[in-house]
Amino acid sequence: MTTLQDIAPAFVEMAHAIVWCSAATVDAKGRPRSRVLHPIWQWDGAHLTGWIATGPTPIKRAHLAASPHVSCNYWSPNQDTCVAECHAEWAFDDETRSMVWNLFREGPAPVGYDPAMIPGWDNAASPSFAALRLRPWRLRVMLGAVLMKGEGAPMAWQSQ
Repeated sequence: MTTLQDIAPAFVEMAHAIVWCSAATVDAKGRPRSRVLHPIWQWDGAHLTGWIATGPTPIKRAHLAASPHVSCNYWSPNQDTCVAECHAEWAFDDETRSMVWNLFREGPAPVGYDPAMIPGWDNAASPSFAALRLRPWRLRVMLGAVLMKGEGAPMAWQSQ
């Protein structure tokens, strides 16, 4: 069985190389909605946490209030894929918002960028800026080279 310690480093490496993911939430009626987002993942050897710098729009707020889960699916043209199924929660406190702002601003290429380039995001205290914390309960990583040869299986992990 694959452990979180086995899969998390491979997941972070692939996710950060691909950068953009299709992220899906569901509304109160169970209907999915997807969007393209840009998480940064932190792995400390025991816990994997994703952070999304995003606008707390009424639609995102309503979806996460109805079901606090996000599916983040990454794909690259060489068929590398990885998925994180996550519990999601807003982090509106100033300390976390500043930490996430700086995480993106100081992050390595290609995942790092200056959040101030987004219209309306002057700084971490901007009303249109929020941090979304992701805590995966399931991960899957599949190398395209393995997939194309029909060899092996994806690495997968799920919390108990």
